Amino acid sequence: MAKRFFSLPACLLALLISTGAIAQSYDQPELDLFQAMRRQPNQLARYQYLVRAVPHLPASDQVVAGQFRSFSLNELGLYNQAVLGFPLRSEPPPGLVLPDRDEWKAASAVDVITELAADRRIVMINEAHHNAHTRELTLALLPRLRALGFTYFAAEALGGNDPGLMRRGYPVQTSGSEYLQEPVYGEIVREAIRLGFILVPYDNAILDPQARDAAQAETLFQKVFASDPHARLFVHTGYAHIDKASGRLNDIEPMAMKLAKLTGFDPLSIDQTEFLESGPDTLDDYHVLIHRFPAQSAEVLVNRVTGKPWSALPKLYDLDVLLPIALDVKTFGDSVRGTFSDYVHAPTRLVANSLIALNNLQRPKWLPLGGQRQPFPIDTNLCRTQVPCVISARYIGESDDAIAADCYAFTEPYSSSKLYLRPGRYRLRAWNAVGKTLSEQVIQINGP
Repeated sequence: MAKRFFSLPACLLALLISTGAIAQSYDQPELDLFQAMRRQPNQLARYQYLVRAVPHLPASDQVVAGQFRSFSLNELGLYNQAVLGFPLRSEPPPGLVLPDRDEWKAASAVDVITELAADRRIVMINEAHHNAHTRELTLALLPRLRALGFTYFAAEALGGNDPGLMRRGYPVQTSGSEYLQEPVYGEIVREAIRLGFILVPYDNAILDPQARDAAQAETLFQKVFASDPHARLFVHTGYAHIDKASGRLNDIEPMAMKLAKLTGFDPLSIDQTEFLESGPDTLDDYHVLIHRFPAQSAEVLVNRVTGKPWSALPKLYDLDVLLPIALDVKTFGDSVRGTFSDYVHAPTRLVANSLIALNNLQRPKWLPLGGQRQPFPIDTNLCRTQVPCVISARYIGESDDAIAADCYAFTEPYSSSKLYLRPGRYRLRAWNAVGKTLSEQVIQINGP
């Protein structure tokens, strides 16, 4: 099975663990890269540093570095660019037969998962760390699971150094790992607090893969079930941490497997990464499935006779989620330099060595979050002629270091785009790579 990719623990310097099938060893150039990233003052500066640094790394280190470059694009609101810049694909399980329409039908992932969770004590869902689309379903599930009586919410990105988080009601820059700086992840944390979940940080800076997953499970057991025998837990984590048996991590026992042993509860494990959009290549398994079962929102496949959801790896997790297509011809806009085919077959043109061309891609159509957020037009006039710059919107009443409700990086002049925001009042701020404010204003977003 192909190598999976990498998961950030709570501390950025502990980015040294593979969530792939083969544990990864890290050499000094990669360690130096991580340390230099940590010293950058903000997301834009981090991205610029990576663009400069990646071409000078040994070829063996550029896959890891390219992954971090996509993480940075994700944090800057350049979501489609992040997906194209790091086209994550998994090797299909040996002998896999994809479902067909005669035997299977599509159903709402939110509805099916809610029904399956009704008699479970633990629900786990995974994400691809560079693809914020894999965070939308968690946001939608939070109120459903809370209504079922789930009281604890654990998220891999949360750190243990923000005791005021639940009282304050929103995450700030120091509330967790770099993942948490991405706006949709921030919305997940806000929503969990608003609904009354008890937040549970559980990740660690352990570099050994086996020890890390074991420690994650032990932390969840001690913080939740050891003190509350009737607890019900919802976990948002990365990649194969949801697995209930070894396999995708070779002989490593994943977190879900360990937690099941500690608690005696069988987790409901939900995978979003085995079949994930990595580009417009219509020949991969994701596109085959989404062509057979077109989706407008997250869906699962259920058997027409038994009603049981489909899992490509049923010994490891309970069901696969298919997310709607986010990348299509319209993604590339009207002013793109070169043909659509050029970008499909050479997506590194969008990110490698230069900030040029990033703003030619339109933002993904999932950003309204099912109508909860409205578009607000922005352009480089807010940057006062200075590019690159970032436009971020923070809720009125939240501090200057709060995780933005949405943000977008302009990388070339005379560009325009949209932020997607819930109804309410916001502080709109334009800032550059050294953090200097270029302009600021208060805006009002009305309902649909």
